Amino acid sequence: MGNRSDEIARLVTRAIIGKRLWPGSKLSEQTLADVFDVSRAVVRQAIIRLSDDGLVVIERNRGAFVSRPSYREAVEIYDALTMLEQGVAAQLSGRLDAHGWSELRHHVALQHKAVENKNEELADQLGSGFHEVLVKMSRNSVVQEMHAKLIRRTALLRMLISSRFDYCGLLNDHSKLVDLLEDGQVTAAQELIDEHHRNVVRGYILDEKLEPKMNVREALEPFVDGLGSERRAAE
Repeated sequence: MGNRSDEIARLVTRAIIGKRLWPGSKLSEQTLADVFDVSRAVVRQAIIRLSDDGLVVIERNRGAFVSRPSYREAVEIYDALTMLEQGVAAQLSGRLDAHGWSELRHHVALQHKAVENKNEELADQLGSGFHEVLVKMSRNSVVQEMHAKLIRRTALLRMLISSRFDYCGLLNDHSKLVDLLEDGQVTAAQELIDEHHRNVVRGYILDEKLEPKMNVREALEPFVDGLGSERRAAE
């Protein structure tokens, strides 16, 4: 049961991050069981995993729903990201090899190109990706797992907001952060990480009236075959 519920949890996560399953969508056990052709017990375990990840809330006598985070939760999520990344900054400052700094700068260059092409969706993805690459450099699997969980929750926030981000400013922060870390300026780098995340949160305007754009069956349709593919790969 464990493997199948894990597979379903991963596919539902992909649907959420892919902006197909929107905050507030009801996740009926029976509907998910029918869609993925599994028992409700398997679905229940998947929903618990998603709840542990902060992507789903389980309400007594009402069922499970894709999380609809509040502005306060947004602040707490980015505070947690700040604390994790400041720790990574202290570890990496002045210690990466040339390949590591090159990888970070390459990511910044890709984000620059997305901004120049006015591709805000790609720029947004690359913005989150920069922080993931940074944390990956720590080579600490526990920190990476915690950070990835928080980044997945920011995907929910991005579905609920109309943004007023200064993408050029945020991108310049990334370039400056790499320079500070390479020069070993730990305190300045940590202060920049804090200010950077505060600016991201300030750019969020949550729209409480947004409703799911499609039903659960429609949202998960592209991922149904993925369950069978993952099973065959495991075999």
